[in-house]
Amino acid sequence: MLLTISCTRPDDAAWPASDLGFLLHKNPARIQTFEQSYGVAHVLYPEASEQRCTAALLLEIDPVRLVRGKSKGTPEFSLGQYVNDRPYAASSLLSVAISTVFGTALHGRCAQRPELAETPLPLRIELPAVPCKGGAEYADRVFAPLGWNVVATPLPLDPAFPEWGDSHYLRLELTGTQRLSDALSHLYVLLPVLDGSKHYFLDSAEIDKLLRFGEGWLVGHPEREWITRRYLTRRYTLVRTALARLAELDDAEPEELDAVEVELDDDGDAKEAGVATEAAAAESDSVGSPNKAGTAEGAVADGSAAESTEQGPSLAVLRRQAVHRALLEVEAGRVLDLGCGQGALLRELVADRAFTEIVGIDVSMRELHIAARRMRRLPEWQSRRVTVRQGALTYTDASLRGYDAAVLMEVIEHVDAPRLAALEHSVFGSAAPGAVLVTTPNSEYNVRYETLHAGTFRHTDHRFEWSRAEFADWARRVGATYGYAVRFVPIGPEDAEVGASTQMAVFTKQVAGTSDSDEKGAA
Repeated sequence: MLLTISCTRPDDAAWPASDLGFLLHKNPARIQTFEQSYGVAHVLYPEASEQRCTAALLLEIDPVRLVRGKSKGTPEFSLGQYVNDRPYAASSLLSVAISTVFGTALHGRCAQRPELAETPLPLRIELPAVPCKGGAEYADRVFAPLGWNVVATPLPLDPAFPEWGDSHYLRLELTGTQRLSDALSHLYVLLPVLDGSKHYFLDSAEIDKLLRFGEGWLVGHPEREWITRRYLTRRYTLVRTALARLAELDDAEPEELDAVEVELDDDGDAKEAGVATEAAAAESDSVGSPNKAGTAEGAVADGSAAESTEQGPSLAVLRRQAVHRALLEVEAGRVLDLGCGQGALLRELVADRAFTEIVGIDVSMRELHIAARRMRRLPEWQSRRVTVRQGALTYTDASLRGYDAAVLMEVIEHVDAPRLAALEHSVFGSAAPGAVLVTTPNSEYNVRYETLHAGTFRHTDHRFEWSRAEFADWARRVGATYGYAVRFVPIGPEDAEVGASTQMAVFTKQVAGTSDSDEKGAA
C-alpha cells in the first residue's frame, strides 16, 4: 500500500520544497520505519531538492496480524481475512498510518516552520490503488469540492483480458494548492469512505474523529451525508448522532442533513422496546428504486442509491408523502404521530394548514429534544400547531383520545410480538382516533436487496417483518376487534412478483350501521 505526497516550490517562494520534511517531521535524508499493529510503515523520500520533494508512505500489511485474536466463531472470521486486498489497496489502514506516522502534520503543527504549516502548498498526491465501488465519479464527488483536481483512472481486472472490464479499484491522482494538514485530513476521512469499510470496531469516538478531522470542510461539503454514513459504516446510532452534530455546527436542521435516514444494512444499537422512532423507520431509505432487473440500484452495502437524483425520492420521502395523502383523504385535522422520532413527519405535516393540531409522541427524550428544536425553528404559524411529548405506546393515555387520526410509521415491527396486543388496545381501543395509518416493511420485497441475507431483517431491532398476507391478516383482525374498516396501500416502486418495499394499512373507524368489510387499496 503506497501513498506519495509531492510538493513543488513556487517561483516566488523563499522556502525550498524539501521543507516538506519539516512539515511531516520526517528527515528526507534517511528511511524511517514504524511498527503498526497490522504491519510496518516506512517513510522515504524518492526525491528531495529545492524545487521538488516527494515523500512516500509505504505500508507492509500482515494479514495474519489483522485476524490475530479472532476465533472462528466470530463474525469477522473468514478465509477472506487472510487473502484480500488489504496489503495493496488504500483503506482505513492507511488512514490509521497517516494519523500515527504523520500525526503532527495532520494536526497542523510544526515548531520549526510554523508559518509554512499555515501556508497552502502546491501538492500532488498519488495512490496507485484505491477501492471505490462507485467508480471514478465518486472519487471526483468527494475530492473535487475540496479544491482538488482529480484524475481517477479505473484499473482493469486483468490487463491481459481487457474484455473482462474494469475492477472497482482506481489509480487516484490529486493536485491542488492546500495546507498539508488539510490534505492529510481529506485523505484520513475520505479513503475509508471510498472503501466503504473499516478494519476495526467503531464506537462513539469515531464521531469525534470525523468532526475533528472534518473541521472546516465537512459541514459545507455537498456530499456530507453520504460521507458521514460511509465513514461510520452505516452504524445507525453513530450516523444519526454525527449528522445531528453537523447540523448544530452548520446551524441547520438535522433533516436538511438527512439526519433521520439510515441505511438498510445498518447494525446500530437497538431502539427502546415499546415504541420505535421514525428515524429507525428509514433503514431502507437509501436503497432507492429497484432497477430493471429487480435488484436494488446502488447495492444496499454501497448506500449510494438514495443520493442519485435519477432514481427519484428516497423511500423515506415516498413514505411521508403517502402518509400525508392518506391523512388528507380521511379529512384529519388533529393528528397524532406515534413514534415521531426526530420529527421528520411533523415537519411535513405542519407545513400544511389542513392540519390544525399535531402531537408527536416518542419514548426517547433525546429524539424529542431534537424534534422540539426543529419545531422551534419553524415559523410561528407552524410551530404553534405542533407539540411533542414523551409517551409509550403500550400504555393507555387518556390525553390521546379524541383525535382525528393517528400514525404509526415503521413502528410496529420494533415491538415485541407479545406486546402487540397492548399496543393495539392502547391505540385502537383506548385512544380510538377516527383513522389509524400503519406502515411497515414488506418482507417479501427483501429478496430484491442483494446484500440482505436470507432470513435476516432490514434492521437489527426489528422483532418481525411481515409479508403482505401476514400484515393483512393482522390488520383485518385488529379492525374487526375494534370496529375499523381497513384498506391497503403499497409505498414505493412495485415489483410484479413481490410488491412494494413498504406496505400501509389505512384504518377508518366505523359508525353503527355501516359495513366493516375491507376496502382494497390500489395495487
